[in-house]
Amino acid sequence: MNLLHLKYAVEIAETASMTKAAENLYTSQPNLSRAMRELESTLGITIFNRTSKGIFPTPEGDEFLGYARKILSQVDAVEEMYRGEKKKVQKFSISVPRASYISCAFTEFSKQLNTQMPAEIFYKETNSMRAITNILNNDYKLGILRYQAQYEMNFKNMLEEKGLSFETICEFSYVLMMSPEHPLANKEEILLDDLNQYTEIAHADPFVPSMPHSTVKKNEISDKVDKHIFVFERASQMDILSEMTTSFMWVSPVPQQLLDRHGLITRTCKENTKTYKDILIYKKDYKFSALDDLFLKELIKFRNQLTK
Repeated sequence: MNLLHLKYAVEIAETASMTKAAENLYTSQPNLSRAMRELESTLGITIFNRTSKGIFPTPEGDEFLGYARKILSQVDAVEEMYRGEKKKVQKFSISVPRASYISCAFTEFSKQLNTQMPAEIFYKETNSMRAITNILNNDYKLGILRYQAQYEMNFKNMLEEKGLSFETICEFSYVLMMSPEHPLANKEEILLDDLNQYTEIAHADPFVPSMPHSTVKKNEISDKVDKHIFVFERASQMDILSEMTTSFMWVSPVPQQLLDRHGLITRTCKENTKTYKDILIYKKDYKFSALDDLFLKELIKFRNQLTK
């Protein structure tokens, strides 16, 4: 195993494509495939699953890639130090749930970055498990977790065990997001039974510590509805809701500017009694940077707009 192998593995993970990774690395695909086979043989693990939809890390591969990224980052830092070319770089990294008020805060934060300085900004929308993994293994500094309030102890116990601090950002109940042309859009009071003939757009990767995925998924997905489209990517969810006027989605409160941009509306359902929390997590010894403070300032601003 050498640094080149690590670079190859990280590039494959970033592109999810052997062909694209080979192009970016200026090498041939056979050479890249051979290097990965040698690396997997040396480590005794399978790093990637090859599928018709792309190449994706296995759980063991995910862990390995976390270490690989750390090593490469440290090598880059050492090279910069001894070349005498070290420049001040704006650095910020966070993993978040797919939430509109958080993405709006990040957009406003991004507009305030110093355009005269180098910047390395990482914003990853993912589930709670990966947000925690990114802090522990992938050198992310901040994370935001979302969970049902009934699972609070599951999360707090795990965060304590892993040496992570946490603080509540927002507590809320989900609302229904849909097209203004949806058949229920003008109904005075929407009931859960009203939803059973329509299609629910849902996240595909819920997570709760110490609980089977099947149980968590059952608790998150409405049993009143038998038509679901599971979508990982938030922009695609918005597109479907805009174009498929018989679809709906349970979401945290959404800033009006984003609803206007996508031509969507939100409606409440009094029968929905589930409450959720968004919490900020970080390592216990971590000191917030000026960029962290700037992002959190924007985050609180958008949260306050929703909770007025």
